[in-house]
Amino acid sequence: MNAETTSDTYPAPDTDAAMILGMAATAMPFARSREDQAERWLRILRLHGEAGAALQALGVSEGPLESAHHGEDAEHAARASAIAPDVIAKVNGAAMALASERGAHALATTDVLLAVMRVYGSDFDRVLQAHGTDRDEVLERLGERASSPRR
Repeated sequence: MNAETTSDTYPAPDTDAAMILGMAATAMPFARSREDQAERWLRILRLHGEAGAALQALGVSEGPLESAHHGEDAEHAARASAIAPDVIAKVNGAAMALASERGAHALATTDVLLAVMRVYGSDFDRVLQAHGTDRDEVLERLGERASSPRR
């Protein structure tokens, strides 16, 4: 796939989405587990664009309100070995697909947030819970339930 094909097929990230993806690419190599990666995504996402505004409106704080690990050292160690090296590409690909599905000309921060939720699943759910919210509240805040029927 060449750059010309990509730009014709998928929307390019807007400024905030590009910053999020760039910061995540820098932060992910230092994560020790998928849940640690999910925590890093949330910290970045809450500061930028429409996704950040939605997360802050839900009271998502810089640091977790409770420990997401709860002393699960064995489980934490097992997940650490399961870190996908291409997670930025996976999130970016999922975000581009979401933006394309909605006919957008640019990939938005909300596309990145929804892609992170899809890629990380229950790991991201635990991180959201540690920050005082959950998947349903985030989706409701983003208007996803009403505007995105599942196929």
